[in-house]
Amino acid sequence: MSKGMIHVYTGNGKGKTTAAFGVVLRSILSNKRVFVGQFVKNRDSSELSISNFFDNIEIVQYGEGFFIRRSPEKKDIEAAKKALLDVREKILSQDYDLIVLDEINIAIEYELIAIKDVLEMLENNGKTEIILTGRYAKQEIIDRADLVTEMKHIKHYYSKGVLSRKGIDK
Repeated sequence: MSKGMIHVYTGNGKGKTTAAFGVVLRSILSNKRVFVGQFVKNRDSSELSISNFFDNIEIVQYGEGFFIRRSPEKKDIEAAKKALLDVREKILSQDYDLIVLDEINIAIEYELIAIKDVLEMLENNGKTEIILTGRYAKQEIIDRADLVTEMKHIKHYYSKGVLSRKGIDK
């Protein structure tokens, strides 16, 4: 049995979740089982509908609303800790070929979960491929990863007032 790799998509540029979902699509089209846990998200987004078309993917949003514009509250911490426990069970089960921990780096950065708990969980990945997304990837996460891609912001239409567009940005 080959060991699963750890991927990290980080940086201040657009495309971290999009890159992860590119791998998700490849995996489900290869008949692999996929789990996506979205740590701080709790909003409608086009990628959520992918489970309407494929049986081999499960997506769970654990977020309690977009706390980035407010201080994290107790409910945000509890939701992130629940997410970590659920994801740990998914990894230990070895029932999934790919697990995406979407925005987990944000959950670490805002101290919703402890980095030591995440690193410990990653040590038990067995054959499961794991992708961690989100800005602010800590050096310890980068050091543990087998692949790290940094999305760098150069220019974004948001600065011209163009908001997220369904099917493109969300």
